[in-house]
Amino acid sequence: MRAVRYAGFGAEPEVVDVDRPNCPPRGAIVRVRASGLCRSDWHAWMGHDDTVSLPHVPGHEFAGEVLELGSEIPADSGWQVGDRVTAPFISACGRCAQCRSGNEQVCDAQQQPGFTYWGSFAEEVIVHEAELNLVKLPDALGFVEAASLGCRFATAYRAVITRGRLQPGERIAVHGCGGVGLSAIMIAVAAGVETYGVDVSDAALEAVEKLGAIPVRGGEGAAERVREVSEGGVEVSVDAFGSIETSLASVRSLRKRGRHVQIGLMTGDAALAAMPMDAVIAGELELLGSHGMTVREYPEMLGAVVTGAFRPIELVGRTIRLDDVPAALAAMGAGGGGSGMTVVELN
Repeated sequence: MRAVRYAGFGAEPEVVDVDRPNCPPRGAIVRVRASGLCRSDWHAWMGHDDTVSLPHVPGHEFAGEVLELGSEIPADSGWQVGDRVTAPFISACGRCAQCRSGNEQVCDAQQQPGFTYWGSFAEEVIVHEAELNLVKLPDALGFVEAASLGCRFATAYRAVITRGRLQPGERIAVHGCGGVGLSAIMIAVAAGVETYGVDVSDAALEAVEKLGAIPVRGGEGAAERVREVSEGGVEVSVDAFGSIETSLASVRSLRKRGRHVQIGLMTGDAALAAMPMDAVIAGELELLGSHGMTVREYPEMLGAVVTGAFRPIELVGRTIRLDDVPAALAAMGAGGGGSGMTVVELN
């Protein structure tokens, strides 16, 4: 099969022919019809994730059709070849303490396509523990839109709704308005709350306004500008970019008893970013992480997409082919928000 593969961190990816994956006994092989291109893929390519082994095939936001089911999948499992599916980027084991408690998104033995094993910038991809991790797609949902839900929209949904516990009448600020940030803004606007999108990019701020949120200029003084426009700060603030500056601005944007949710990956020196713990204590602030989304949360999110409450297809800026992935992956290092998601379409 054809796949995008790189042999070294930062080395130019190539579209090459590789062997088809072998189906695990409890897994499935999915024929990839669409796969989102995410900044997390760029982080992996740059060597920021120590779970990646070389050579490597990236990609973790995918939708497609079941091509093969493992030999240990029961005939009455409800799954069959040809099913239209997606899957969380966390392939949970279903057996560890976290999974048994219903927290598969932080599975102790998790695997991740495009990170711990070869991913979805390929014609086929493995889904481990298929009975647990496969998600059936509604007929009304196309593959490109389903792939756009992948990591970014699902992560934003859990961050805003489950971890952030956003309530009617509250205010929310989203710092960093790329794919996951704009997803969080779309979800918050649909919830009917006052929403602020914070970014340094003019294009990103235009995208924020088009989604019905209030644009706020990022960079130095961003937190003060959020507090001013919100008349004292917000109840929920999200760092959807992942830097020392944006995480600190997010926390500083909160009013007392507010909740900060960290979505953006913090790597290198940023992983040990200092936080204003004096303000955390005095204001009884909450600092929360959010990592993916569980399978059981998908039906509610997918239902909202089908009814039109959310329209993630509007966040897709362009679709490309597999041959275009190497250049598109390298270009992600330039950063910047507002251009929308890139989704790879496969035949």
